[in-house]
Amino acid sequence: MASSFSLNSTIQLVILFALFSCLHFSIVTSSHEFQVGGLKGWVVPPSNDTDMYNVWASNNRFQIGDSIHFKYKKDSVMEVGKENYNDCNATQPTFFSNNGNTEFKLDHSGTFYFISGASGHCEKGQKMIVRVMIQDVHPKSSAYHVSVFPIGVFEIIFALGFVVSYLI
Repeated sequence: MASSFSLNSTIQLVILFALFSCLHFSIVTSSHEFQVGGLKGWVVPPSNDTDMYNVWASNNRFQIGDSIHFKYKKDSVMEVGKENYNDCNATQPTFFSNNGNTEFKLDHSGTFYFISGASGHCEKGQKMIVRVMIQDVHPKSSAYHVSVFPIGVFEIIFALGFVVSYLI
């Protein structure tokens, strides 16, 4: 029986199929981008709302891979340690940016502390604590996790067996 596929094309097809099949076993986490402070951005909060950034952060669920964007004018943003956060100490930041449109990637679970680097702004409440959730190894909900390729192991074995028998 003649075939329009060459042996090389068939091998390439098998390799491609195997690669897509492997994707079935990986879980893709969707990442999100958050605008710090919503429409207000990264500004000195009103004197009657000095906890606004922590309230904003606590109303969001941050995961590894998410990004937070700081939009501001004539200011800066710093990531600092807990002690420096509490004291509004801007002398030893682990991250600093003052470009007016800063993206910060949340690359691990845990707590991140941010303060303004502009003089007096942190003391007026321009600071924020972001808590990034630990990723669930066995997701119970598909709301945050998506299976990439809906094919099972038995289908893979069957298809590979079919291709091998075709080659023989």
